[in-house]
Formats: sequence, C-alpha cells, structure tokens
Amino acid sequence: MKRKYLVFVLIPVFTLMITGCKEKSAGALPPPNVQVVEVIQQDIPLLEEFVGQTYGLFDISIQARVDGFLEGIHFEEGRRVRKGQLLYTIDPEPYEAKVAGALGILAEANTQLVKAKSDLERIRPLAEQNAVSQSDLDAAVAQRDAAIGAVDAAKANLESANIELGYTKVYSPINGIIGKTEVYPGDYVGRGITNVVLNEVSRIDTILVNFHLPEEKYLEIARFLSQVDPDAVRENQPARALTLILSDGSVYPEEGKLRFINRQVNATTGTIMLQASFPNPDLILRPGQFAKVQGVIQIIQGGLLIPQRCVQEMQGNYNVFVVNENNEVEFRKIEVVSSYETSFMIVSSGLAPGERVVYEGLQKVRSGAIVNPVIEDLSNSPSENQDNG
Repeated sequence: MKRKYLVFVLIPVFTLMITGCKEKSAGALPPPNVQVVEVIQQDIPLLEEFVGQTYGLFDISIQARVDGFLEGIHFEEGRRVRKGQLLYTIDPEPYEAKVAGALGILAEANTQLVKAKSDLERIRPLAEQNAVSQSDLDAAVAQRDAAIGAVDAAKANLESANIELGYTKVYSPINGIIGKTEVYPGDYVGRGITNVVLNEVSRIDTILVNFHLPEEKYLEIARFLSQVDPDAVRENQPARALTLILSDGSVYPEEGKLRFINRQVNATTGTIMLQASFPNPDLILRPGQFAKVQGVIQIIQGGLLIPQRCVQEMQGNYNVFVVNENNEVEFRKIEVVSSYETSFMIVSSGLAPGERVVYEGLQKVRSGAIVNPVIEDLSNSPSENQDNG
C-alpha cells in the first residue's frame, strides 16, 4: 500500500513541473518579425487603353485616269518611290492618234481663220465706199468671229487630247513606300474597269492611329482635357502624350500625340473617332496594323497606393492586415479603384497615408496579434519609377 501511495503522489508533481516549464518557455518568445509597407500618397495618373488601327500620314490610291492596256511597270514592289517617279505606262497609241486628229482640226481651223480675216480685210474698204452692202460686211465679220471660235475650240480639243496622252504615264504623287501591284502588263485598266486601283503609296515617316471611344468615355476624357488644356480642346487639337502598345505586347518607343477628335458621334455605334500620330523614323510601323493606344484619362490628386500582394480578395471584397501604433495587427476592409502599373492598387477608402500594411506572410498573421513590423523598401514603387524616368 505504501508503494501505491508514493506513485500516486509523484505523478501530479511531475506533471506540474512540465506544465510550468512550458508556460515559462512560451512567455519568453519575442513577437515575430513581419514585413510591412507604408501606404504611399501621390498624384496618380489613370491610364486607359483603346484598340486602334494604323494608317500612313498619307495613303494615296494610284488609279488609271484613262482606259487602255497596261504596257509597263517601272518600280519595285514594297520599295520607296519618289514624288514624280514613273510607276505605270498605258498603251499611248490611241491617245497619240487623238492628238494627231486634234492637231489636224486646229490646222484646218487656223486656215479658215486666215481666209475669214482676208475676206473681211477685202470687204471692209468696199463697204466704206458703198461698193458692197452692209449685210455683206456683217457676214464677213461674223465669219471671222466664227473662225476665231473654231480655233479656240480646236486648241481646247488639242489640250484635252494631250492631257489624256499624259495620263498614259502614271507617276507617284508623293514620296513614300509603294505596295503590291494589282495589275500587270497586258491587263486592261481605266475608269469603270474592275481593277480601278493599280496600287497604293503611303508616307509612313509619321503613322496615324484611329481609335474609337464610347460616348460616355469620350465625355469623361473631354472633361479631363478641358480642365488641363481648354484652349486646345476648343481648337480640336488636344496634343496630349500617348503610348502605343503593339500587337506583340511591346511598348513602342516613340511618344505620340492626340491629333484630333472627330466632329460627331456615330449615331449607329454610339462611338466617336479620335486620331493620334506617332513618329516612325525607322519605318517599323506600317498601315493596317492593330495596336492599343494608352493615355491618361484622369489624375487622382493625393491618391493612395499599396502593393497588390498586400491585398486579399474574396467575392469582390478587398481586405488587408494593418499594424497599428501598438504593433497590433488589425483586419481592415478597403475599397479599391483599380490596379496601377501592374504591381500596385489604388485605394479609395479604408486606409490613411503612412499606415503600415502587412506585405509578407499574410497567412501567418491574425487580427489582434502583436508583431515586430519591419519596413520593406519598395525599390519598384511608382514614385521611384517616376524619379528614375
């Protein structure tokens, strides 16, 4: 019986010793280190992208102005051409014949004019001596005037024939790059023929981008532009800086400008067209490309920014953990405007400038816990990027 009593007494004592050691060990642990960032406050430009299509500064269709069989092509497709450079020749023989015929008519009209003048010079002295009647003189004058009119008409006919003959040679109207020919020697070309457009020449040292905005988005942007540059908006020349994002996702290195806003909203689509221009010194951009135009549509004065990785989203609700002045973790619901520069979010409510938001280890913290906040240096913060740019 004595052994049983001793065992019964020792077990509780041993248990109390172990429990006391655990409590003493737990109480000695320091607060865990938690990486936090401070809420950034700065003016935030809001960007938006719009899909557009590129055009040359000039895109001019080359057309035949006279009918006939194409004789020659005098350029290399896809190469640069100069203003006034010969591009196509059309069989000139029918038009040379018209010129020859017009020359014959003019010669005949000149002959008739010479005869009419001679008759008038002969009749006028006789009329003054009453050797011929006044009606004979009037007839001679009328004949002379008619001959002058016939000469003028023959000259105009000759000029028209020469113009048509000149149209058998098709020249480039501008300096630019010419495309693929739509006709070849032996094809019949001209007005009203199936192959109306022979080719197209584009000037692409400057590229235009047309894009369309919904009416409500246009109103938003127009109000913003009227605030920052009212005179330019009234003159329909709001030269705002724009960025072009190409189809492969790359950012075009040259900065563009908003060139003009169209005069009306399309009643069918409810959109309005805007046009931007971008320098194209290396001729990389070509007409017909699809690209995105990116520009500032609003500036949030004193906006708040936090990294996206600080934010937890659940069913459209956004939450963060904030470390207060007592180093205690608080669970905070926030409202977000949009993302910014891919890695930040714009906060409209729920946070104040300079507050410390948990940046790393969100899964390790809980509301009410005491932590040791370690400020994280955001080398990729928007302010840092702007300073470096």
